[in-house]
Amino acid sequence: MIRTTRVLAGALLTGLALLTGAGAAVADDPSPSPSASGDGSGDGSGPTEAGTAFRTATAIQQNQTATAGGSTGDYLYWVFPADAGQRPTVKAKVTLPEAATRHGVSTWQIDVYDGLRRRQACMYGKQTGKAAADAATVELTCVLRTVRAWSEPWANDPLPGSYYVRLTVVDLPSADLGLPVRTEVEVTSAGKGGAGDVDGTLSKPLVPGVSSAEQASDDDASAAPVPLAGEPEDGWASGWWTDRWLWTVGGGVLGALAAVFGYSLTRGNGRPSRVPPGM
Repeated sequence: MIRTTRVLAGALLTGLALLTGAGAAVADDPSPSPSASGDGSGDGSGPTEAGTAFRTATAIQQNQTATAGGSTGDYLYWVFPADAGQRPTVKAKVTLPEAATRHGVSTWQIDVYDGLRRRQACMYGKQTGKAAADAATVELTCVLRTVRAWSEPWANDPLPGSYYVRLTVVDLPSADLGLPVRTEVEVTSAGKGGAGDVDGTLSKPLVPGVSSAEQASDDDASAAPVPLAGEPEDGWASGWWTDRWLWTVGGGVLGALAAVFGYSLTRGNGRPSRVPPGM
């Protein structure tokens, strides 16, 4: 009995260690991360221009650094893909004109919108920043909520699909309008694993133009796939596999081992002898 107890206890500890390690490994990378595009993907470089509206937003991939020149007062737009289980972080850096040409403090801001053009609030970060009259640069950050695979229609949860970044100045002396600036935008994501999983998935990601692409494919089956703005090069995650499967299966195994262990403690030494004592 002592040997059986020790074996079962060792099996329980080993199973728990393996389950914890596997769950942590999957949680670090719950879904394939979008890779950088072919133009300079090795060094993380990206497009060198920005759009001026939602419809003309420049598509970028995560882990790229997009640059663009513009004029103070312009609205600059980029669009990137975010999949379920990711928590995107948008960073922007604005290189300002020389201090001698400026006339006062300016305030810059980044806003992020989902595929339905709903503004998504930043969990934390410096979404709005003021640049002093002698400042050379201003840096902004917006950390979004974890993207959910599915949500109620009335909720404003971030969902898989395209996300738009808008960068502009919101307050400055009127004399500074039109001065040239340089901008840099980078998007990264942290995988949240099973902690961000929900029951259910979207039938289609919220990507503008998906209906047009499907119609074009139906009209000409032999035509090449129509590229969609803000779509990961590796495609969208299927959504059915999460590390919850590991915890479910592992929990069942550990429960079975615990039942066997409890039975071994309570079953006694077997059936009592039928021979009366002293005979």
